[in-house]
Amino acid sequence: MSVITESSEVLMHFAIKLEDGSVADSTQAMGKPAKFKMGDGSLTDNFEKCLLGLEQGQKSSFDLEPEDAFGLPNPDNIHHVDRTKFGTDAPAEVGNIIAFAGPDGSDIPGIITEVLGDSVTVDFNHPLAGQRVTFEVEVVAIEN
Repeated sequence: MSVITESSEVLMHFAIKLEDGSVADSTQAMGKPAKFKMGDGSLTDNFEKCLLGLEQGQKSSFDLEPEDAFGLPNPDNIHHVDRTKFGTDAPAEVGNIIAFAGPDGSDIPGIITEVLGDSVTVDFNHPLAGQRVTFEVEVVAIEN
């Protein structure tokens, strides 16, 4: 029987549920399992640690504290941006998620939390930062 190791390629279904039982992310909802290689950065170290030792066909559930899941909100990740930086295709409205170019050129999503005059507050923390989550997995296939 295949077991997940630190170098496995894993095909699995997963769901991330919030404390109120709502589903934040789910491969079942998309209808196809996720495939990734352990250590490739697509999952945090703590999520990967949950998977080590699981077998093909196994289902499991893990409750993770905020610091073990998506981290705690960091006040340094909240920025005030001049309203002139927003265009008609991405208006400065509370609740909008806007992608900004990060220092390495990759897109960093931020959610607009406040608009006051010409100042727009954008929160770049992960939307699930500070949340306790349940990580449910079903291992479909393992390649070692």
